[in-house]
Amino acid sequence: MKIAVAITGASGAVYAKVLLQKLQQLQGQVKDVSLVWSDNAKTVWEYEIGDTSYDSFPYKSWDKNDFMAPFASGSSSYNALIICPCSMGTIGRIASGISNDLITRAADVMLKERRKLICVVRETPYNLIHLKNMMTITEAGGIVCPATPSFYSKPHTIEELALTVIHRVLQLAGLETDGYKWQET
Repeated sequence: MKIAVAITGASGAVYAKVLLQKLQQLQGQVKDVSLVWSDNAKTVWEYEIGDTSYDSFPYKSWDKNDFMAPFASGSSSYNALIICPCSMGTIGRIASGISNDLITRAADVMLKERRKLICVVRETPYNLIHLKNMMTITEAGGIVCPATPSFYSKPHTIEELALTVIHRVLQLAGLETDGYKWQET
């Protein structure tokens, strides 16, 4: 499986960090991971996480304006795009069909090719515009997965709490994870 990961400047950099760490652990299932960062994504990461560990991941990063990235074309063999965290501005541009950068172009490609687009939205509360944009993406075949953690697994740290969302995201992408499953041992 080939996965593109887009990281926007929405609050919730911990979700992106845990996602990238988990993808490293799943390298037997994942052939390739490519990254694209919005303008504010690394700034938010540094503020919320307090470091620049985003540079430590072994994945190719593409400039947000580099439309030569393979996942910018439907002829590529990328299976999924995970936008994590996904800002409401990004949701709005995708829902409106605006492909003004690599993130929104890749989302458009996933929708038109009927591949997995998973938007891990991180906003609260939602206004009516947010809800309508999420509905539009869902009706177009995308998956909106709010960054709403679960507590069944009794997480002890912020990273464990974030992992409850990331396990679900990875399952939605079609990967097998060791995440908690209700009433399954």
